[in-house]
Amino acid sequence: MQFPDITSDIRAAAPELRGRLLANHDMAGLTWFRVGGPAQVLFTPADEADLACLLSSLPADIPVTVVGLGSNLIVRDGGIPGVVIRLGGKAFGEIAIEDGHRLRSGTSVPDVKVARAAVDASIDGLAFYRGIPGCIGGALRMNAGAHGGETTDVLLEARGVTRSGEIVTLTHADMGFSYRHSAASTADIVFTSALFQGRPGEQAVIQAEMDRVTAAREAAQPIKERTGGSTFKNPQGGKAWQLIDAAGCRGLRVGSAQVSEMHCNFLINTGGATAADVEGLGEEVRRRVKESSGFELQWEIKRLGVAA
Repeated sequence: MQFPDITSDIRAAAPELRGRLLANHDMAGLTWFRVGGPAQVLFTPADEADLACLLSSLPADIPVTVVGLGSNLIVRDGGIPGVVIRLGGKAFGEIAIEDGHRLRSGTSVPDVKVARAAVDASIDGLAFYRGIPGCIGGALRMNAGAHGGETTDVLLEARGVTRSGEIVTLTHADMGFSYRHSAASTADIVFTSALFQGRPGEQAVIQAEMDRVTAAREAAQPIKERTGGSTFKNPQGGKAWQLIDAAGCRGLRVGSAQVSEMHCNFLINTGGATAADVEGLGEEVRRRVKESSGFELQWEIKRLGVAA
């Protein structure tokens, strides 16, 4: 599917833009599932001011979608209309250690790099990020967590740009965190950086915790496959993988998409799957779990765009 090229209109409305605007850019190559159609426009801003320039000049009827590393994402086969923003480069990819065992990170920084920077600075409390295959921007939007820790436990504040181009700072309270959710995720804000509060620790002890997280992840998750991480949220009173297994879905296939034999809360593109295969498999899993247990699983993976 090809969208109308609106890049010239965007440039005309904001001639001072310095970032890259790419029309009908392939999104499959930017997601871990390796599925999906194009972005009508992919914008990579030069810095925060450039991002604010784009957002302030963009007509209100053009939708804006933000993506990170593509690790927890299905882009549907018809692609994503409007402007897709993907942060990258030095402006959004730096980490700084601050006084008081604090760490400031750009939102395009992978979670694992934040964990590594924290251990290098003897900052405890951030090792759980070693087990999350995404970037800090995504962690803010979904209160990402693993191995006993969550973003809400360590975040002090987040900075971002609103749809109107205003640069704002949100406190922890403003974020409205709950399990795998942030109230700020529904707001028109593109997060650009975050400030985390850790605690003093010993490098060897923190490194041992990171090694434990790494070993547990490698032993239990299909990390070498084309997957999107945990597919469904754990419902209250149950564990998603156990419900999926009990419903007989381990190894279940739709087209070239398969429920992982290793960890059945993971879906896999075994090669040549479409986004419709992956999403359809997830919906079939939800149906079978509801039928067998009464639990209604909720998607943790984000699904964006339109069907082909």
